[in-house]
Amino acid sequence: MNVKVNDTVLVLAGKYKNKTGKVIAASPKQGTVTVEGVNIHKKSKKARKANEVSQIVEIEAPLDVSNVMVICGACSKAIRVKYNVEGKKKYRVCPKCGATLDKAYSGKAGKTTKAAEEAPKKRVRKRAKKEDEAASGDKAE
Repeated sequence: MNVKVNDTVLVLAGKYKNKTGKVIAASPKQGTVTVEGVNIHKKSKKARKANEVSQIVEIEAPLDVSNVMVICGACSKAIRVKYNVEGKKKYRVCPKCGATLDKAYSGKAGKTTKAAEEAPKKRVRKRAKKEDEAASGDKAE
């Protein structure tokens, strides 16, 4: 499934055709996505406690993933998602402008610091400090 949570999508079919919205929830096993402000259904909510009031609540119902298309954040066009693979990392790319759609991967693409690779962190043994303190404490007595 090429649609993830927090993606902006365009609805392609149904009552809410040509509307855009942000993906609130995605369920790959069912092949559905829930889009903010789209496919709104009314549901009656019964009062369960004495101080609650029964009411009719409007909720967003899930849409089939085939009825939505991802919108690129850079070029603002509805696109078919393209995947690129670098090493063991697979990330989503806009085929029209080449922008990365995965926010987690966008800053890490091909950037590594030389200082971090050359100088590993020094490990400090805490045990040695405790033994020194114990030895100095015995001498003080």
